[in-house]
Amino acid sequence: MSAPSSPAPHEPAAPGAAGHEPGPPATVPGPTADAGYRDVPATEGGRAGRAWWDANAREYLDEHGAFLGAADFCWCPEGLRERDARLLGDVAGRRVLEVGAGAAQCSRWLATQGARVVATDVSGGMLAAGAALDRATGVRVPMVQADARRLPFADATFDVAFTSFGAIPFVPDADAVHREVARVLRPGGTWTFSVTHPTRWAFPDDPSEHGLTANRSYYDRRPYVETDAAGRVVYAEYHRTLGDHVREVVAAGLELHDVVEPEWPEDNTEVWGGWGPVRGAYLPGTAIFRTRLPG
Repeated sequence: MSAPSSPAPHEPAAPGAAGHEPGPPATVPGPTADAGYRDVPATEGGRAGRAWWDANAREYLDEHGAFLGAADFCWCPEGLRERDARLLGDVAGRRVLEVGAGAAQCSRWLATQGARVVATDVSGGMLAAGAALDRATGVRVPMVQADARRLPFADATFDVAFTSFGAIPFVPDADAVHREVARVLRPGGTWTFSVTHPTRWAFPDDPSEHGLTANRSYYDRRPYVETDAAGRVVYAEYHRTLGDHVREVVAAGLELHDVVEPEWPEDNTEVWGGWGPVRGAYLPGTAIFRTRLPG
């Protein structure tokens, strides 16, 4: 993918608890000098997201903020809204955790529905933007800076957890995210997450007709990586097949209940990276996994 094309980053003002707040990036990489699909050390790929989202938070929100809304819950570029889909069910009075919240737009909407919600993200830049949206909307949600693979919450704290394109695409070890979410969920709690549909990785990241012809193997799991002139990882996004996602959630002790593949609505003319109405008429762009912790 030529650039992150998710509707929210998926990881301000408020720091995490001691021992859980991410430390400063070891070295901030320079501008992108090269890009492609290749393996990189997991530590480098996994930590690149924080610096990238810190640096690009403002530009991202300037480009996509109107589509996302300041206090609205959008699952994907197809424009599926939680007010219509109700994938989380009735949230009034429930403890809800958003992982990879970006500027916490989804959490803000949930707060208006009576949820007791907490938003987390690894990027201080995105959470600072979230604090500004709190002030602008008058809807305030607690925000915690935290790596989704090391959540600063006690076991069995939340009834519901979710992410809209957060965290999972940007770490090499998404299994760690699922384990952490399972740990902080109460028995019977749900974990719902949206990601780029795995089939998309076989096609060019092009919203036109040119993006309708597969040009790489669906089974090639090398991440999309951007590096600077010194070879340092600027940005990394990871591919998992459908089976990979299923195995990871099951290994975390979760039960898979549904996979939602939103269709592209005829009235949605938005073009978002490789998403758009041309490809959306033929190929799924998003997969939303609905899972549950037994109990």
